[in-house]
Amino acid sequence: MIEKISLAELQYAETNNRDFKESLNWEKPKSWLKSVSAFANSSGGKILFGISDDGNIIGIDGSQFVIDKVSELIGNSLDPLPEYSLDIAECEGKPIVTLEVFSGDDCPYFYMRDSVQQAYVRAGSTSVPTTAQQLRSLSMRGANVHFDELATTHKKEDYSFEVLRATYYERTHTRFEESDFLSFHLVTEDGFLTNAGVLLADQWILHTNRIFCTRWKGLHKSASSEEVLDDHEFEGSILKLLREGYTFAQRNNIKPWKKTSGINRIEAHDYVDRVVEEALVNALIHRDYTIGGTEITIFIFDDRLEITSPGSRIGGRLPANVDVSKISSKRRNPKIADLFQRMNLMERRGTGLKLIRERTALAPNYKDEFEPQFIDDGHDFKVILWNMNYDGEGTDQVTDQVTDQVTDQVTKLLKTIDSSEYSAKELMEKLELSHKNTFRKNYLHPALEAGLIERTIPDKPTSTKQKYRRATCSEEVSSNS
Repeated sequence: MIEKISLAELQYAETNNRDFKESLNWEKPKSWLKSVSAFANSSGGKILFGISDDGNIIGIDGSQFVIDKVSELIGNSLDPLPEYSLDIAECEGKPIVTLEVFSGDDCPYFYMRDSVQQAYVRAGSTSVPTTAQQLRSLSMRGANVHFDELATTHKKEDYSFEVLRATYYERTHTRFEESDFLSFHLVTEDGFLTNAGVLLADQWILHTNRIFCTRWKGLHKSASSEEVLDDHEFEGSILKLLREGYTFAQRNNIKPWKKTSGINRIEAHDYVDRVVEEALVNALIHRDYTIGGTEITIFIFDDRLEITSPGSRIGGRLPANVDVSKISSKRRNPKIADLFQRMNLMERRGTGLKLIRERTALAPNYKDEFEPQFIDDGHDFKVILWNMNYDGEGTDQVTDQVTDQVTDQVTKLLKTIDSSEYSAKELMEKLELSHKNTFRKNYLHPALEAGLIERTIPDKPTSTKQKYRRATCSEEVSSNS
């Protein structure tokens, strides 16, 4: 029975997983055979013969001859042979031939003809030759080997794992035992670290294991240092990168109050904290650590937060405007993912992008235009979270009340000070903080800059007798928090 395809199904032009060919052009078939290679090396796709590049239905004569010739050319030109299906269909009363190529497990699939041996991947609506790095990744996929499973020459005994042990205990209330290094595939039986172990060591072993964080002034990146409001680089254990990256995002996540009814108010963050964490976890788990000279980046602008991870989606680029709830997930680094899942740092397989959108939509200040975006350009994967409090006025905008800029840490500090005067050491003890830098960066300095507390000796900021007390305007903040 001939399948009938409606014109509505062809309302879009060529896409990431679909090609149109007006004719077979069997004497020069490279134009479509390279797409067969690209679809098999990616997430699959379909070629429709008898349709022009702009989607006009031309039809094709001798459809059975076309099917036979396509099968012959694929068999003679592709190695290994990908899985595919051929059918005759009808569209607008005209016959067309559909060639569906399935994503393969025996990568890389090479086009081999006229003394050419080349593997292809999809880049938008075109099929392009693989880069050396893409070819390595395809070879690992074909061998069913993942980067984080590979053994290294680094002996476990030469490195420490304090961040891993502390985080594991904090998240699971269970100690990370020596036997767990083997059971989670962080070390081989003869004591050498796998790449998963390298990524989780306290030391910076793999130079692609780092993260750059920048808060830019305005809406675009700039070469001028004056346009950088906050800037940090971190390297080492990916658990440390997660913690530091998340802390950076939180520090630049304004949490104003949104009035509801009467005197009631709720916090309306620029970004949902759990969404930022989920996006950062996805970046760390799914990034391609084999791409040299790259790093994960967190760029915050006035109107958005961008988290970019090197490496396209495994199994093929994420199509634009796709329903992410229907996209299957393939893990580039499954051993790391399993450990993160055990520590409840990531959701179950295949739900990350879906939850990023769902949890953002639950924010009290959410609007449809704030739906998170996912961009896969074939080289990097980017998550864009929109600032749900951005009003177009930029970095210098001020709110009606000083309380609109108060963080949870500052509010806690104000409650701690009450009506007395305290030294920095006394405040750290009352707040049960042990790290001076954390106290100054997240508590003391923000409160001073907002004018919520003041020094008892203002003309000698570094005096050993310096103490701190509430400023007058802090009374309203405390009563409303």
